[in-house]
Amino acid sequence: MRRPVTLIALIILQAVCALFFVSDIVMTILGVYPVPIGWTLREALEIAAALGLILGLVFGAVALRRSLADLRRAEGKLRRASSAFMDVVDDRFAEWGLTPAERDVALFAIKGLSIQEIAALRKTSEGTVKAQTNAIYRKAGVTGRPQLLSLFIEELMEARPPADADPSSASGRAMPEAGAIPDQSRGSA
Repeated sequence: MRRPVTLIALIILQAVCALFFVSDIVMTILGVYPVPIGWTLREALEIAAALGLILGLVFGAVALRRSLADLRRAEGKLRRASSAFMDVVDDRFAEWGLTPAERDVALFAIKGLSIQEIAALRKTSEGTVKAQTNAIYRKAGVTGRPQLLSLFIEELMEARPPADADPSSASGRAMPEAGAIPDQSRGSA
């Protein structure tokens, strides 16, 4: 939340400083002549505006550097997630005993390609692809492509409790027995 506010303030500062330098030219073109100010005040305003532009440049470079670092971190996380997904896919395919051809067809199906597109990519008939998808669904224990995809999504999303957690609760806290009265001595949260 802090970053956008800082960037907006930085843009406003740079706009005001640039407007200060451009205002003389614009007023001269428009024929507007303001009341003259003392040269010391004018010099102080020009120095302040120049410092504002330099400050904007420095903070802009820092913001760009941070944004690029955030982008690299996000890309790394995406690569790790993609790798984790492919690990899950490979494990399931091995578990189901899919043939190499069925693995190819299953990957294309998971990616959302149609029977016709898969057949064209694999240079086989649509009937062959249909037979392979039926074998894949049978081996996976599903009835269609949406269920096949949901198997992988569920596995990636399932919450795994820490190794030292109590198995009776996903959060690691023991569940009270039925009818038990909670301990009131600790106060309520």
